[in-house]
Amino acid sequence: MPTYDYECDACNHTFELFQSITAGHIRKCPDCGKLKLKRLIGAGGTIIFKGSGFYQTDYRSEGYKSQEKAERESSTVDTKDKKESKTKKKETKKNVKD
Repeated sequence: MPTYDYECDACNHTFELFQSITAGHIRKCPDCGKLKLKRLIGAGGTIIFKGSGFYQTDYRSEGYKSQEKAERESSTVDTKDKKESKTKKKETKKNVKD
């Protein structure tokens, strides 16, 4: 349900009203009581989705993308090093048992 802006021509009272799209606009000013109320044309609200859970390419700058790529590459290298060290430890334990 959108929020509409209203302004009274008689007393210049302005306010926002949360109402259904299908509801007609009101005519009577809640401040002065005259039938001089008009609905204003607004810019409308926009929704910008940011954060995790959305497309990775949304709202990403080139600097962010390059930094993320560098972090991924360094974490891949770290993961490979950890796997290699675990394999070496297992081999060492097998050799000790033999």
